[in-house]
Amino acid sequence: MLTITRALHDAIVAHARADHPDEACGMVAGPAGTDRPERFIPMLNAARSPTFYEFDSGDLLKLYRELDDRDEEPVVVYHSHTATEAYPSRTDVSYASEPQAHYVLVSTAECGTEEGPFQFRSFRIVDGEITEEDVTIVGDAA
Repeated sequence: MLTITRALHDAIVAHARADHPDEACGMVAGPAGTDRPERFIPMLNAARSPTFYEFDSGDLLKLYRELDDRDEEPVVVYHSHTATEAYPSRTDVSYASEPQAHYVLVSTAECGTEEGPFQFRSFRIVDGEITEEDVTIVGDAA
């Protein structure tokens, strides 16, 4: 199960809406070994595509060095789907390289950049196998 604060949940959704019609992407880091998402890190979709996301390799390298220096790890890896449901595509599965991470997908297919219905779902992706998990949203004092 993913437990995430309302503030982090809302920040991920806001990023997905802001980048629509392109896919948004980013990460939420937390202290290594805790499974506690704490630090919101929006990233640039280097592909600038409505159907595909890609972290810039230079930004990603810099981020992983920073995570190492801070004794953090990726707890949540997120991106949005702008025209389809919030479910990992074959490409998403092939790029899932963090077996301990929660892979969050937000679908802005119905709302676009506006307030309105969206999907927020979390998955574990290990060795190509997708398992959906419950999401619990808690107050900011998690």
